[in-house]
Amino acid sequence: MQHKPFFLPQAEVTPANLGEAIQQAIEIEIATIPVYLYTYYTINRTPDQDKISGDLAQALVKSGVADDEARKIALDLSAEIMVFANKAGALIMSVAIEEMLHMALSSNLKQALAGLPQLVGKSPSTWPAVLPGHEPEFPINRAPLSLAQLMTFLKIESPDPLPEMAMLAAPIPYKTIGLFYAMIRECINTNDLPYNTHSPQLVPGKGYYANNNIDTVYYNKEHKPRFVNANDSGDLVYVTDKESATKAIDTIVEQGEGNPNAPGLMPDGSVDCKLVPADYDDPSQKELSHFEKFSRIYCRYQQLTQRFNSLGIGTVDISKYFVINAPTNPSTSDYPANIQPVSTLINAVYTYIFVMTEGCYKAGGNTQYEIFMFGIHKSMIFILNSLCGDIQGLSYTGADGKNYTACATFEDYPFGLVSSPKQQLIDLYNEALAVYPTISYLAQRFQDLPDVAL
Repeated sequence: MQHKPFFLPQAEVTPANLGEAIQQAIEIEIATIPVYLYTYYTINRTPDQDKISGDLAQALVKSGVADDEARKIALDLSAEIMVFANKAGALIMSVAIEEMLHMALSSNLKQALAGLPQLVGKSPSTWPAVLPGHEPEFPINRAPLSLAQLMTFLKIESPDPLPEMAMLAAPIPYKTIGLFYAMIRECINTNDLPYNTHSPQLVPGKGYYANNNIDTVYYNKEHKPRFVNANDSGDLVYVTDKESATKAIDTIVEQGEGNPNAPGLMPDGSVDCKLVPADYDDPSQKELSHFEKFSRIYCRYQQLTQRFNSLGIGTVDISKYFVINAPTNPSTSDYPANIQPVSTLINAVYTYIFVMTEGCYKAGGNTQYEIFMFGIHKSMIFILNSLCGDIQGLSYTGADGKNYTACATFEDYPFGLVSSPKQQLIDLYNEALAVYPTISYLAQRFQDLPDVAL
């Protein structure tokens, strides 16, 4: 059946399609996770300031700037690059973590109202991908940090409809993610729906989605730590009734798009980088919404580019100082034989996170806690993070003849049905270890993972 645009009465969320709508919301959240993670892992958050300042000072002297002045400018701008690279990484990782929180909040909604959430195998399978149902459809890529990639982030999180128009079929169409969740909220609030309060949900107060960790902290020019997430910006919500369901939805929307009255993209699709009141998602006003975080990165990227290009040393792409030379939308099959086993292992670890999360909706109490804290935290924070750094030690020549640094591809791994996913992970680790012995330090980490069935 072809769906109509969201603003017509034929396209709405009803008790009959509520389960499909919430599953679509889950898959919208999942679609953003590999996009944000891939870009994050292309950022060198601690670039070599000596190299940046030395190259810049040399270029300034060649352009006619006196030595002392060249050194002063080079030191200042290299420090700005150091702060920007670290802050951009912290902000992007903070959003990625909250997208996982949003996936869990949507999963809680589905568990309470429409049955078990489906998480495994729901990452985009083809790239460029799209957000399911978004009007207009626009491509999202796993790509290195750039102004173009940041604009994609802003389109994903935009509180305002994008200027173009398009008609879509299949998923329920919507103009912004906030408007899609508003349809779900309206259905929940205007119908007397039964709530499943017996099946497990991911519960609040356990620190499952930590507000801050080592990857969401950056240091300013005075070398003082700055935390980009706030403790009061939102936690998991145990969904048992209309009130808690509404709270879960509001948490997702406020963290992502922020205040619906706050400015979004300009009518022409550009970013307004003028000083405007910051859009926070928490009562203490310490954490920005996702859209505002990306706006800040975008505008600062633009400002730094303009500063470099005003120096008279030619056109400068500042990404060369802190973004690795990673490909756009790579597949593991694109990599040579010495890289494929490592990339496959990363994909399996990434997929196992969804296996374990889905398993949490079948197990409550201590079992759920152990799966999440000892499984997902160990996988996400240590194993996955470590492997995503390790693979960057491998380079290759692409089909276009250019040299690239390998990066995690974040593809769904098809676990088999005979042996357990954990045993398959251990086998994949041993295969990767055979071609890349550097990862030997992870052996015990894999052994310690909980054994969660598909």
